[in-house]
Amino acid sequence: MGRITETVKVLLIINVIFYLGSQFVIGPGPAMQLFALWFVEHPSFQFWQPLTHMFMHDLGSPMHIIFNMYGLWMFGSAVEQSLGQKKFLFFYFSAGLGAALIHTLVNYYHFQAGYETLLSIGATPEQIADMLVQTTQAGSYMTSPDIPVELHESFFGSYNTPAVGASGALYGILVGFGMLYPNASLGLLFIPVPIKAKFFIPGLILLDLFSGLTGFSIFGQNIANWAHIGGALFGFIMMYYWKKNSFNNKRWY
Repeated sequence: MGRITETVKVLLIINVIFYLGSQFVIGPGPAMQLFALWFVEHPSFQFWQPLTHMFMHDLGSPMHIIFNMYGLWMFGSAVEQSLGQKKFLFFYFSAGLGAALIHTLVNYYHFQAGYETLLSIGATPEQIADMLVQTTQAGSYMTSPDIPVELHESFFGSYNTPAVGASGALYGILVGFGMLYPNASLGLLFIPVPIKAKFFIPGLILLDLFSGLTGFSIFGQNIANWAHIGGALFGFIMMYYWKKNSFNNKRWY
């Protein structure tokens, strides 16, 4: 966790450019519509969004990008020094795309569950399509007395709530860091006592798993917990494979 490495520096700059450009050049609304990751059946979905959403952040508060960039600097440089530049880039983007995949699959599951429930109470596909058209604004949903509110929220939320942020890729880096430096003591801003990486990082992932399964989060709402888990999973698979095959002898420069 010493000097910032070149690839991490470039990623930080790109994220800041996306944030400032979205805020002051393109405009928050159009930028979110173009670059955030929308549900695959939403009219705003575009094929490039699994990639571009990694450089978008909540435009309503700078804390989202600040925390993610702090984490990228804090852990990414150490991982890049161990992997080499090209392998680190592959690792970073694979974790981010893996996060997008898991997030989308979970959203599709929630969407299908709501869709099938609406069909079971007598709604036609055309009526459901009309409901979705009427609720295309992010975060909006309709209610029916025959369906629990939680199901409506997950159905319309999976359809209408876009995902943004480098968190999925960052979770991959966190896992990679923990596997490379398991005994590193992490003194973080919100925890006064240093904790070894091999305990802190799995604990963080377990909190995301708990939030993803229960819907309750101690860190607030509108957090893409399954994207975090997806990034962590892909990061673990890659790092496990590379460590098993002695990646230090096959660095990509």
